[in-house]
Amino acid sequence: MLLRPVRDSDEDAEAVRFVVDAALASPPAVRNGPDAFSPGFPPDSPGSPSGPRAPLPVPAERHLHHARHLARTDPEGCRLAEDAAGRPVGVVLSCRREGTWALSLLAVLPEAQGRGVGTELLRWAMAYGRGCLRGITRGSRHPAAARVQRRAGFDLHPTMRLSGTVSLARLAAPDGVVAEGGPGDRDLMDSVDRRLRGGAHGPDHEELLRHCRLLVTDDFTGSGYCYVREGRVETLAATTRRLAGRLLTAALGAVGEGRPVRIDHLTAEQQWALDVGLAAGLEPAPAGWLGLRGMRPPSPYIPSDAFP
Repeated sequence: MLLRPVRDSDEDAEAVRFVVDAALASPPAVRNGPDAFSPGFPPDSPGSPSGPRAPLPVPAERHLHHARHLARTDPEGCRLAEDAAGRPVGVVLSCRREGTWALSLLAVLPEAQGRGVGTELLRWAMAYGRGCLRGITRGSRHPAAARVQRRAGFDLHPTMRLSGTVSLARLAAPDGVVAEGGPGDRDLMDSVDRRLRGGAHGPDHEELLRHCRLLVTDDFTGSGYCYVREGRVETLAATTRRLAGRLLTAALGAVGEGRPVRIDHLTAEQQWALDVGLAAGLEPAPAGWLGLRGMRPPSPYIPSDAFP
């Protein structure tokens, strides 16, 4: 097995997508057999980087974008594992943001699991975060992932998911002003991040702004922000629970009446989010965990899939 840096290229982004799709037991939208990421296929083949492509589902598209972003900002924290034939079998994406290290993605092909690939990838990523006082990662319900992260010293905090269709008639109006945000709100968001998770997201905000709608609130009691994308609350952070509830209420209003929505990674500390979601007709369900090292669960906070 060879570990090499993830490059900021279409080919490596597709390799990340391939591994993630397979690890989630969901076939890639475009694939040309087991050698789809080997060099040298015909230029017009369906799986070729230069060939025709089917439209990407939103989760797959997100993996492409955030893999390239982290390959640019944190090349030493991102690694692809390849077998002797050069085929990708695993990937890890991680980043350092001030004093906080975050694990964005760890995935291994099913046939390569149980061979130490995931452990080695995580070891490399954690070495990149050496010196950071805090660590944060999301976790699926897969028991192998739990074992790897627990052995790595993470405290695993169970999380919930809220999902369903929005009922605005049952939801009170926001209790204050929520405005459309933009690049000019970067200092506000970095300040909130530092207070909640010990390190600003920094350049990750630039990437989130490219793909998400940003809502912000700022008054004499505090401030906060929320990213929304295609029926998902991508991330939310605020200095008080009241402001967090205000933002989540506005975000559900932005999704719209009767539209499907999903809010992931809610720890037990996010009861304010449960109150808003249940009032809007959403249903809770268990959904994995949040892994933390050197920190308590941030609150009020909903971590991003890509940039926890």
